[in-house]
Amino acid sequence: MANTDVDEALTALQSRHIRMTPQRRTILTYLVTHHNHPTVETIHEALEQTTPNMSLATIYNTLKLFVDLGIVIELANGEDGVHYDYYSKPHYHVICTNCGKIADVFYPDFQKDAKKMENEAAQQTGYQITGNRFEIYGLCPDCQKKNASKGK
Repeated sequence: MANTDVDEALTALQSRHIRMTPQRRTILTYLVTHHNHPTVETIHEALEQTTPNMSLATIYNTLKLFVDLGIVIELANGEDGVHYDYYSKPHYHVICTNCGKIADVFYPDFQKDAKKMENEAAQQTGYQITGNRFEIYGLCPDCQKKNASKGK
């Protein structure tokens, strides 16, 4: 499945005449195959062994390109900085208020419901809506366990 997703992403970029350098391919493959919502530093550390000459600047520039193309989204996560997410299928995120961990939530009617919310927002405010981001906050299972063990 992951290879199919990588192939689809590469095909989509090539159809837009985006040159696929080895570095771009490596970063895209990482994002598609890892659902850890990494920071630039996380990606750099993960790729350091296999691609030791890849600079932070290359990763930043590649991520900016992918964000501009709409295949990757940025998730600002408080003190933890900006995280990145390959956005092949519309979804939203749940974020731990304790550790900052981010998880994907795939809701079958997400696109339809998001469109309804956008239409309502436009109607109420007069804004021309250009997009949305929906996030839910709570405690992840690991932090729940830690909190439960502290209470004993």
